[in-house]
Amino acid sequence: MGFAQFVALIAAMMATNALAIDSMLPALPQISQSLGLTADNQRQWVITAYLLGFGAAQIAYGSLADRYGRKPVLLAGLALYVLFSLACALTTSFEMLLAARALTGVGAAATRVLSVSIVRDCYSGRRMAQVMSLSFIVFLAVPIVAPSIGQAIVLVAPWRWIFGVMAVFGAAVIAWTALKLPETLHPEDRTPISPKAILGAFRTALTDRVAMGYTIAATLVLAGLFGFINSAQQVFVDALGAGEWFTIIFAGIAGGIALASLVNARIVERLGMRKVSHVALIGFIAFAGVHAVVAHTQHETVWTFALLQGGMMFCFGLVMSNFGAIAMEPLGHIAGAAASLQGFVTTIGGALGGFLIGQLFDGTVGPLTLGFFGFGLAGLIAVLVTEKGRLFQTGPGGGAPEMAH
Repeated sequence: MGFAQFVALIAAMMATNALAIDSMLPALPQISQSLGLTADNQRQWVITAYLLGFGAAQIAYGSLADRYGRKPVLLAGLALYVLFSLACALTTSFEMLLAARALTGVGAAATRVLSVSIVRDCYSGRRMAQVMSLSFIVFLAVPIVAPSIGQAIVLVAPWRWIFGVMAVFGAAVIAWTALKLPETLHPEDRTPISPKAILGAFRTALTDRVAMGYTIAATLVLAGLFGFINSAQQVFVDALGAGEWFTIIFAGIAGGIALASLVNARIVERLGMRKVSHVALIGFIAFAGVHAVVAHTQHETVWTFALLQGGMMFCFGLVMSNFGAIAMEPLGHIAGAAASLQGFVTTIGGALGGFLIGQLFDGTVGPLTLGFFGFGLAGLIAVLVTEKGRLFQTGPGGGAPEMAH
């Protein structure tokens, strides 16, 4: 498999998750009405149930992949994704939908863990960050177009067809993986499944200062994004009165993350992961602070929202691709278990924080902007503690150069 196809396949794995989240957003009112929900904020469970299943299952996939190899475990997870996407399409109650959504997330979790593990099997250091950024560029086309896909589907067909499209996409990724992806786990790195081995790998990941510190920081920043996704449809319709602009502006905001990934791929080799991500995190907090002031002084319009949110998401893209790479850098020898644990922490923590932000929605964008600012500030504190007060350094521990292969 050539480099370009490798990046594209990693992006397609990641895109299964983005499609499962963002294509739902325009259909949430129809789902709510069809299944008899009485409170608008209840519809946010369609997103959060998926995220909780997606996060919880990641704790298991790493150990399975370290024992049996990346490819068979990835194919099994994708099969679950397809099966329960179809179950969502056939659901007859909100409770059944949430159960199927959670189990869809369980299947999709394999793509999160295995994509990171496969990249780490093949690359390290700044080159790994570059591969992840290039993958993000392709994969982030899905959040840009997914709401429009969902909107187009509900205009011509019932909302259940959105889940059918997810199943078809998952089946295509299964075929691509089965035909083209080689096994990337080296035989000497296979780890037996035993409580002692699993706990040992988790202990290593949990006690590494850099790995855990950046995992916590990424979790806090991610909570703001999940809060936005949970309440985005309500924000545009109820708070901004601009429901007709939802898919277009959401695409522009998601495009900010894609642009950041492109920029990161070009500058990270020269500037280093820490310098890029630390500057971006401060920018993220600054945009969030300005946005909170604009919202609470009642000067918010759909255009101020789009511009400030777009700037924030550009910074978010620079932060997350580098934080993930920094957190994985010391743990190459246990990449599967480390990606599993880090995915569990970031997704569950981010989903719960995002759900809290979403449930505070009161018809204005105030709670959302304060959520971004508060969680971003907490993320900066986590980085400061991890780096012992030193920002913008070029390597682990503050001085040594980062690896570049």
